[in-house]
Amino acid sequence: DEVYLYSDATTSKIARTVTQKLGFSKASSSGTRLHRGYVEEASLEDKPPQTTHIVFVVHGIGQKMDTGRIIKNTGMLREAVRKMEEKHFSDHTEEYVDFLPVEWRSKLALDGDTVDSITPDKVRGLRDLLNSSAMDIMYYTSPLYRDEITRGLTSELNRLYALFCSRNPEFEEKGGKVSIVSHSLGCVITFDIMTGWDPVRFCLQEHQELEEELDLRWVSYEERHLLEQLQLTRNRLRELEDQLQGLEASKPLAPPALKFKVENFFCMGSPLAVFLALRGIRPGNSGEQDHILPRSICQRLFNVFHPTDPVAYRLEPLILKHYSNIAPAQIHCAVDPTPYDEIRPTFINPQKDPASDTESIPSPSTSPVLARKYYGESITSMGKASILGNSIGKGIGGILFSRFSRSAPPGIEGGTPEGEEPKRTVDSQSAYGLSSTLSRSPSTLIDPSVEIERRIDFELREGLVESRYWSAVTSHTAYWVSHDIALFLLTFIYKQANVPPPTEDSPDPE
Repeated sequence: DEVYLYSDATTSKIARTVTQKLGFSKASSSGTRLHRGYVEEASLEDKPPQTTHIVFVVHGIGQKMDTGRIIKNTGMLREAVRKMEEKHFSDHTEEYVDFLPVEWRSKLALDGDTVDSITPDKVRGLRDLLNSSAMDIMYYTSPLYRDEITRGLTSELNRLYALFCSRNPEFEEKGGKVSIVSHSLGCVITFDIMTGWDPVRFCLQEHQELEEELDLRWVSYEERHLLEQLQLTRNRLRELEDQLQGLEASKPLAPPALKFKVENFFCMGSPLAVFLALRGIRPGNSGEQDHILPRSICQRLFNVFHPTDPVAYRLEPLILKHYSNIAPAQIHCAVDPTPYDEIRPTFINPQKDPASDTESIPSPSTSPVLARKYYGESITSMGKASILGNSIGKGIGGILFSRFSRSAPPGIEGGTPEGEEPKRTVDSQSAYGLSSTLSRSPSTLIDPSVEIERRIDFELREGLVESRYWSAVTSHTAYWVSHDIALFLLTFIYKQANVPPPTEDSPDPE
């Protein structure tokens, strides 16, 4: 006749065992008695509002090692989001954001058990750990298994979206929106799915360019003449292909891989910038993200990372080169929902003339000190620049002082100037077109006055007593429980929901 609900915590189990052995009743042994029925009658209005925005959460490497981890991580992220909603967005009663986990790894066959069969038995635990985590990166860079991975994630995203719409038929009718939060390698896979990047086509074009660079030093006149005619024919063929592609571009495009439009793409702990750099993406001379991720594909791109995350890299220097000397935007703490529109670019290092060996002292107007609000300075401003710059001129004392000092330095001394751009460089390449090629032309001049249209790199704050060495181990998986991340996501999701869609004659909202 009596049913009690007990906590599964270890302390509760110990207390329950001790109290019951001492003769206390079940009711007084840290349990809660459950009764049939209800205290207050429910009403039809007593329910959450209709979901207006769904966020797919895509995992990275290591899911094979811990099956179902993305479901737990999404649950922790959802719990943090609900707390921030109650605290900062209680007035958004007509909007509701839901987070749905996307598990794509367990359904893939890949090589079966071939890698396991060739793994030696010594230190088997460590080898199995690497096979279940880091091996996913090798699978994705393999031309044999890459398509299977992209198809698997695409299929799972479309399946979950169709299932959600079948259970919420009014979602599409009322203009429901979709965003994606990806972690680690999942950022790269999701990016390639949205943009349709094809490495096979890219390699074929590179091979074609190499074939055209023939060695004409040891050929006869007749052979040279024929090769020149062949080259002219190839050029003419390429012109015709360009004209044909222009005509095909005016036709309706092929249906995208995803069955929904992505409003926001949040990358957490992402190595995407490294993959893009290795694919030939180089900075442009405008502050727009279109040569990386066109806004016709995704309205807004965010690159969120912890300053000590060893897997994460910055994206903004791939848009404008001088942003490598501009600090990422700081993510506000959960008790300070300041608008991000008010953030201005802040220099990390003082600007220096590459042709001069003397150091120039920056003025506060050109190189303001990055305010850290006593949360600890960024690894980008204290890590490599301080150790390689200050410590060389100050010896061991400079190393210790620059490493353990917690006050932001007024300027970085002795920074090694960046080398000049070589004359033969790679221009900005379209990452989303299947006909992207590396074009060799003189590098463009960099205009430091140009700013990125909308910030992309956002950096979490370091704790005041946080150990960087320990944080480097734990930071890559610490995004899910962060209330700062939860507030950051809601800030832009709810903000975008209240902004009317841009028209062709009006500028896009900031």
